[in-house]
Amino acid sequence: MYGDLGYKLVLDAKRGQANPGLSIYQSDLVNDIVQEINDLHRDMSFLEQTSDDSKVAQCQTFVTQLCMRRNKRCLLGYQRARASRIDEVVWGGNTGSSRSVENLSHAEQEYFRQYQNLVMDYNASFPDLDLAGSLEPPTGIFIDVRVLKDGGEVQTEYGSFNLIKDSQFYVRRNDVERLIQQGYLEEI
Repeated sequence: MYGDLGYKLVLDAKRGQANPGLSIYQSDLVNDIVQEINDLHRDMSFLEQTSDDSKVAQCQTFVTQLCMRRNKRCLLGYQRARASRIDEVVWGGNTGSSRSVENLSHAEQEYFRQYQNLVMDYNASFPDLDLAGSLEPPTGIFIDVRVLKDGGEVQTEYGSFNLIKDSQFYVRRNDVERLIQQGYLEEI
């Protein structure tokens, strides 16, 4: 039935929003929907050429147009949801997102690379600000953190400490926020 494939695509986009990474791009499903839109367009052209302006012909043309529009909206919604997830990965600064990047289509990978370069150039304009930081105000200035992986020495305004796996520290949130985003630390 027309529109079923679009519905499957929208469901995949919704499931992808609940997952932390990017799901695999549904290229076969997208191609099937594009083919369905082309078939509907051919059907509509045929109906317009052979129609006798009866109510039945007008109804068939109208329903065919609605099916095409619905499929196009489903495709656009899917692409928009994936673009939003890519934006989150770029702004989140997740360097460990290489596995998610493998799930992108060729066009999405190109978008990811260009957008990442654009964001890095923009961030370089403001070296004293962390533009990728959380928009939520901190609940406390100091936090307890646990080191998840070795990372060397970290210099802060109040001194330095070594990132040795499984060690714990009580530090200023601003000093370690980037390390938390990069996966070196976790808040306890």
